[in-house]
Amino acid sequence: MARKDKEKENEEVDEKLNDTEIENEQTQAENVSESEIIPTCEERFADLNNKYILLYSDFDNFRKRTIKEKADIISNASADVIKDLLVVLDDFERAILNNEKVEDANVLKEGFKLIQHKLTLALQSKGLEQVESKGETFNSDKHEAITNVQVEDKNQKGKVIDVVERGYNLHGKSLRYAKVIVGQ
Repeated sequence: MARKDKEKENEEVDEKLNDTEIENEQTQAENVSESEIIPTCEERFADLNNKYILLYSDFDNFRKRTIKEKADIISNASADVIKDLLVVLDDFERAILNNEKVEDANVLKEGFKLIQHKLTLALQSKGLEQVESKGETFNSDKHEAITNVQVEDKNQKGKVIDVVERGYNLHGKSLRYAKVIVGQ
């Protein structure tokens, strides 16, 4: 019986050793998997650096693409205006050819007025507005004074007497100031 008891004790000890070994192996496996999960500083730096390089290159590509798109928009924006002005240019060419045979000056004047009206409508459709200045108080934000003239009427002082060159706004923004003569 003593032998059976000793064998039983040995088996129990072997089982305890096996259990301890299994637990040690599991703990080591957990430690190994944790060390594999937690990256080292160099690995983390390399990962972040790669992400930075990708982000920077994406931004650089975006910047280049937007610059190219802006250049395309600017070059194509004038094409629309030019297309509308080509009709007026054609009218001028026809007027020149037809005016060689015309002797009546009134017919010539009427033709030029029609072409000027067509040109004005084409430019207004693109947002161009004439700045009315005659009789208004001089405003340096809208007018450019070429000269001052003496006026007898006190109501005319500081007002625009004559317009030498009209001013224009494009979509509400001043494109060219009106060149005016101001009363003094």
